[in-house]
Amino acid sequence: MLTSLRTWLGIAHPEEPEFAPLRDTLDALDHLEPERARFLAAFAYLLGRAAHADRHISPAEVAVMEAAVRDEGHLSPDQAMVVVQLAKTSNLLFGGTADFLVAREFSALASYEQKLTLMRCLFAVSATDDRISIVEEGELHRIANELRIQREDLVALRLAHAKHLPGL
Repeated sequence: MLTSLRTWLGIAHPEEPEFAPLRDTLDALDHLEPERARFLAAFAYLLGRAAHADRHISPAEVAVMEAAVRDEGHLSPDQAMVVVQLAKTSNLLFGGTADFLVAREFSALASYEQKLTLMRCLFAVSATDDRISIVEEGELHRIANELRIQREDLVALRLAHAKHLPGL
């Protein structure tokens, strides 16, 4: 009992390091360049914003988000999972209030090609259940406007996902 009390007070250290399954992943994310970390955080947040447009994020949408963050961010699957989970939580806590600010931050950090890549990923997340609802389409258009996506590029994205759009 005295040992556990000393450990709790921080004056005794256990013989073996404590098991923390995500410690390596969190350490790796912590070592990203700050600008790269902000880019990935904004990228994942905007994916979560699109996924949560209908007030529900399905496991299939989470899987698509993790794949997009992993591929575009060149992260390990565990790192992508952590980034997406943090983004989902941030979106649930601060969504609405932070939406425009995060889009503006991403827009400042990203090239136009990176913005188009994000938009392709947003459409893919929204079409996960083989349909894009009117609410999701509206959110996609808001994000495209905030990122200043050119109209012809947005039309091309819509045409690529036409079979999933409402009313088509």
